[in-house]
Amino acid sequence: MIDGKKVLAIIPARGGSKRLPRKNVLLLAGKPLLVWTIDAAKNSKYIDKIVVSTEDAEIFNIAKENGVDVLKRPYWLATDETETISVVKHVIENIEEFFYYTVLLQPTSPLREYYHIDEAFELLKEKGADAVISVCPLEYPIQWCNILPEDLSMVNFLSEDIKNKRSQDFPIYYRLNGAIYIAKTERLLMENTFFLESNIYAYIMNRENSVDIDDLLDFKFAEFLKNLQLSKNNK
Repeated sequence: MIDGKKVLAIIPARGGSKRLPRKNVLLLAGKPLLVWTIDAAKNSKYIDKIVVSTEDAEIFNIAKENGVDVLKRPYWLATDETETISVVKHVIENIEEFFYYTVLLQPTSPLREYYHIDEAFELLKEKGADAVISVCPLEYPIQWCNILPEDLSMVNFLSEDIKNKRSQDFPIYYRLNGAIYIAKTERLLMENTFFLESNIYAYIMNRENSVDIDDLLDFKFAEFLKNLQLSKNNK
Protein backbone atom coordinates (compact mmCIF):
# COMPACT_ATOMS: atom_id res chain seq x y z
CA MET A 1 0.00 0.00 0.00
CA ILE A 2 1.23 3.47 -0.84
CA ASP A 3 -0.50 6.61 0.43
CA GLY A 4 -3.39 4.44 1.56
CA LYS A 5 -3.89 2.97 -1.92
CA LYS A 6 -3.61 -0.78 -2.44
CA VAL A 7 -1.17 -2.34 -4.90
CA LEU A 8 -1.59 -5.51 -6.95
CA ALA A 9 1.48 -7.28 -8.36
CA ILE A 10 0.99 -9.53 -11.38
CA ILE A 11 3.64 -12.07 -12.38
CA PRO A 12 2.90 -13.65 -15.77
CA ALA A 13 4.59 -17.04 -16.13
CA ARG A 14 3.53 -19.40 -18.89
CA GLY A 15 4.98 -22.84 -19.41
CA GLY A 16 5.90 -22.53 -23.05
CA SER A 17 8.99 -20.79 -24.41
CA LYS A 18 10.56 -21.41 -27.80
CA ARG A 19 14.03 -19.86 -27.37
CA LEU A 20 14.62 -21.29 -23.90
CA PRO A 21 12.22 -24.16 -23.12
CA ARG A 22 10.66 -24.15 -19.62
CA LYS A 23 12.70 -21.07 -18.69
CA ASN A 24 10.37 -19.96 -15.87
CA VAL A 25 11.08 -23.15 -13.89
CA LEU A 26 14.77 -23.55 -14.72
CA LEU A 27 17.02 -23.38 -11.67
CA LEU A 28 18.98 -20.14 -11.57
CA ALA A 29 21.47 -19.98 -8.68
CA GLY A 30 19.53 -22.72 -6.89
CA LYS A 31 15.97 -21.40 -7.33
CA PRO A 32 13.41 -21.68 -10.12
CA LEU A 33 13.63 -18.50 -12.19
CA LEU A 34 10.09 -17.54 -11.21
CA VAL A 35 10.90 -17.59 -7.49
CA TRP A 36 13.40 -14.71 -7.69
CA THR A 37 10.59 -12.41 -8.80
CA ILE A 38 8.15 -13.82 -6.24
CA ASP A 39 10.70 -13.12 -3.50
CA ALA A 40 11.29 -9.56 -4.72
CA ALA A 41 7.53 -8.90 -4.73
CA LYS A 42 7.04 -10.44 -1.27
CA ASN A 43 9.80 -8.26 0.18
CA SER A 44 8.45 -5.02 -1.28
CA LYS A 45 6.88 -2.82 1.38
CA TYR A 46 4.26 -1.47 -1.02
CA ILE A 47 2.73 -4.58 -2.60
CA ASP A 48 -0.48 -5.87 -0.98
CA LYS A 49 -1.32 -8.85 -3.17
CA ILE A 50 0.72 -11.00 -5.55
CA VAL A 51 -0.89 -13.07 -8.30
CA VAL A 52 0.98 -15.44 -10.59
CA SER A 53 -0.86 -16.02 -13.87
CA THR A 54 -0.14 -19.35 -15.57
CA GLU A 55 -1.62 -22.22 -17.56
CA ASP A 56 1.11 -24.59 -16.38
CA ALA A 57 0.71 -27.12 -13.53
CA GLU A 58 4.36 -27.05 -12.44
CA ILE A 59 4.45 -23.25 -12.31
CA PHE A 60 1.11 -23.29 -10.46
CA ASN A 61 2.60 -25.57 -7.79
CA ILE A 62 5.85 -23.59 -7.46
CA ALA A 63 3.91 -20.37 -6.92
CA LYS A 64 1.65 -21.99 -4.32
CA GLU A 65 4.63 -23.48 -2.50
CA ASN A 66 6.11 -19.99 -2.29
CA GLY A 67 3.04 -18.51 -0.67
CA VAL A 68 1.41 -16.42 -3.41
CA ASP A 69 -1.95 -16.55 -5.15
CA VAL A 70 -2.24 -18.18 -8.55
CA LEU A 71 -4.81 -17.58 -11.27
CA LYS A 72 -5.11 -20.32 -13.87
CA ARG A 73 -5.25 -18.64 -17.25
CA PRO A 74 -6.94 -20.20 -20.30
CA TYR A 75 -4.65 -21.71 -22.92
CA TRP A 76 -5.65 -19.11 -25.48
CA LEU A 77 -3.91 -16.58 -23.21
CA ALA A 78 -0.71 -18.64 -23.14
CA THR A 79 0.40 -18.66 -26.77
CA ASP A 80 3.44 -17.05 -28.39
CA GLU A 81 1.13 -14.39 -29.80
CA THR A 82 -0.56 -13.48 -26.51
CA GLU A 83 0.00 -9.87 -25.49
CA THR A 84 1.03 -9.34 -21.89
CA ILE A 85 -1.62 -6.66 -21.43
CA SER A 86 -4.30 -9.27 -22.13
CA VAL A 87 -2.91 -11.44 -19.32
CA VAL A 88 -2.81 -8.46 -16.96
CA LYS A 89 -6.42 -7.56 -17.72
CA HIS A 90 -7.48 -11.18 -17.24
CA VAL A 91 -6.07 -11.10 -13.71
CA ILE A 92 -7.59 -7.73 -12.82
CA GLU A 93 -11.00 -8.81 -14.09
CA ASN A 94 -10.94 -12.19 -12.33
CA ILE A 95 -9.99 -11.28 -8.78
CA GLU A 96 -12.53 -10.06 -6.26
CA GLU A 97 -10.85 -6.90 -5.00
CA PHE A 98 -10.00 -3.80 -7.01
CA PHE A 99 -6.51 -2.36 -6.50
CA TYR A 100 -5.64 1.28 -7.13
CA TYR A 101 -2.26 0.45 -8.66
CA THR A 102 -1.11 -2.54 -10.68
CA VAL A 103 2.56 -3.49 -11.06
CA LEU A 104 3.72 -5.99 -13.66
CA LEU A 105 6.81 -8.00 -12.66
CA GLN A 106 8.09 -10.33 -15.35
CA PRO A 107 9.97 -13.42 -14.09
CA THR A 108 12.57 -12.98 -16.83
CA SER A 109 14.13 -10.15 -14.77
CA PRO A 110 15.63 -12.12 -11.83
CA LEU A 111 18.20 -9.44 -10.95
CA ARG A 112 15.51 -6.89 -10.18
CA GLU A 113 15.43 -6.65 -6.37
CA TYR A 114 12.67 -5.63 -3.94
CA TYR A 115 14.28 -2.24 -3.38
CA HIS A 116 14.04 -1.45 -7.09
CA ILE A 117 10.28 -2.00 -6.85
CA ASP A 118 10.09 0.20 -3.76
CA GLU A 119 12.17 2.95 -5.37
CA ALA A 120 9.91 2.89 -8.43
CA PHE A 121 6.86 3.38 -6.21
CA GLU A 122 8.60 6.18 -4.33
CA LEU A 123 9.30 7.89 -7.65
CA LEU A 124 5.62 7.46 -8.53
CA LYS A 125 4.70 9.19 -5.26
CA GLU A 126 7.32 11.93 -5.64
CA LYS A 127 6.14 12.79 -9.16
CA GLY A 128 2.44 12.35 -8.46
CA ALA A 129 2.56 10.05 -11.46
CA ASP A 130 -0.04 7.70 -12.91
CA ALA A 131 2.63 5.35 -14.29
CA VAL A 132 6.31 4.48 -13.88
CA ILE A 133 8.27 2.15 -16.13
CA SER A 134 11.83 0.93 -15.57
CA VAL A 135 14.58 1.65 -18.08
CA CYS A 136 18.35 1.30 -18.27
CA PRO A 137 21.07 2.98 -20.34
CA LEU A 138 21.77 1.58 -23.79
CA GLU A 139 24.97 -0.43 -23.99
CA TYR A 140 26.18 1.56 -27.02
CA PRO A 141 25.18 4.70 -28.96
CA ILE A 142 22.00 4.15 -30.96
CA GLN A 143 23.67 6.12 -33.75
CA TRP A 144 25.98 3.15 -34.35
CA CYS A 145 23.00 0.99 -35.38
CA ASN A 146 21.45 0.60 -38.80
CA ILE A 147 19.86 -1.99 -41.04
CA LEU A 148 21.87 -3.91 -43.65
CA PRO A 149 20.96 -4.59 -47.28
CA GLU A 150 20.97 -8.12 -48.68
CA ASP A 151 24.53 -7.76 -50.02
CA LEU A 152 25.76 -6.62 -46.55
CA SER A 153 27.22 -3.40 -47.91
CA MET A 154 28.18 -0.90 -45.22
CA VAL A 155 28.19 2.10 -47.53
CA ASN A 156 26.13 4.76 -45.73
CA PHE A 157 25.86 2.56 -42.63
CA LEU A 158 27.04 5.54 -40.57
CA SER A 159 26.37 9.16 -41.39
CA GLU A 160 29.43 11.33 -42.00
CA ASP A 161 28.91 13.44 -38.89
CA ILE A 162 29.29 10.50 -36.50
CA LYS A 163 31.98 8.34 -38.14
CA ASN A 164 34.81 9.68 -36.00
CA LYS A 165 32.91 10.31 -32.79
CA ARG A 166 33.75 8.43 -29.60
CA SER A 167 31.01 6.67 -27.62
CA GLN A 168 31.30 9.26 -24.82
CA ASP A 169 30.55 12.04 -27.32
CA PHE A 170 26.95 10.88 -27.73
CA PRO A 171 24.04 11.64 -25.39
CA ILE A 172 22.85 8.77 -23.20
CA TYR A 173 19.91 6.84 -24.63
CA TYR A 174 17.71 4.59 -22.52
CA ARG A 175 15.74 1.43 -23.30
CA LEU A 176 12.91 -0.39 -21.60
CA ASN A 177 14.42 -3.19 -19.51
CA GLY A 178 11.24 -5.18 -18.82
CA ALA A 179 11.71 -5.27 -15.04
CA ILE A 180 8.99 -2.99 -13.60
CA TYR A 181 5.75 -1.58 -15.01
CA ILE A 182 3.47 0.37 -12.67
CA ALA A 183 0.22 2.10 -13.58
CA LYS A 184 -2.94 3.39 -12.00
CA THR A 185 -5.30 0.47 -12.65
CA GLU A 186 -8.17 2.60 -13.90
CA ARG A 187 -6.03 4.25 -16.58
CA LEU A 188 -4.32 0.97 -17.44
CA LEU A 189 -7.69 -0.59 -18.27
CA MET A 190 -8.88 2.49 -20.11
CA GLU A 191 -5.77 2.89 -22.31
CA ASN A 192 -5.00 -0.82 -22.60
CA THR A 193 -1.32 -0.31 -21.79
CA PHE A 194 1.10 0.55 -19.00
CA PHE A 195 2.61 3.11 -21.37
CA LEU A 196 0.10 5.84 -20.57
CA GLU A 197 -0.24 8.89 -22.78
CA SER A 198 0.52 11.34 -19.96
CA ASN A 199 1.86 11.67 -16.40
CA ILE A 200 4.30 8.79 -16.88
CA TYR A 201 7.94 8.70 -15.73
CA ALA A 202 11.03 6.53 -16.06
CA TYR A 203 12.69 4.71 -13.19
CA ILE A 204 16.35 4.26 -14.15
CA MET A 205 18.05 0.99 -13.24
CA ASN A 206 21.65 0.01 -13.88
CA ARG A 207 22.51 -2.49 -16.61
CA GLU A 208 23.65 -5.15 -14.14
CA ASN A 209 20.18 -5.46 -12.65
CA SER A 210 18.45 -5.14 -16.01
CA VAL A 211 19.25 -8.51 -17.60
CA ASP A 212 16.11 -9.77 -19.36
CA ILE A 213 16.24 -13.51 -20.05
CA ASP A 214 15.20 -14.49 -23.55
CA ASP A 215 17.66 -17.23 -24.49
CA LEU A 216 20.33 -19.49 -23.00
CA LEU A 217 23.07 -16.87 -23.20
CA ASP A 218 20.93 -14.42 -21.22
CA PHE A 219 20.23 -17.16 -18.67
CA LYS A 220 23.91 -17.99 -18.20
CA PHE A 221 24.81 -14.32 -17.86
CA ALA A 222 22.04 -13.73 -15.32
CA GLU A 223 23.14 -16.76 -13.32
CA PHE A 224 26.74 -15.54 -13.31
CA LEU A 225 25.66 -12.13 -12.02
CA LYS A 226 23.25 -13.59 -9.46
CA ASN A 227 25.93 -15.93 -8.06
CA LEU A 228 28.34 -12.99 -7.90
CA GLN A 229 25.72 -10.95 -6.09
CA LEU A 230 25.00 -13.76 -3.61
CA SER A 231 28.72 -14.26 -2.99
CA LYS A 232 29.15 -10.58 -2.12
CA ASN A 233 26.14 -10.65 0.21
CA ASN A 234 27.51 -13.67 2.08
CA LYS A 235 30.86 -12.08 2.87
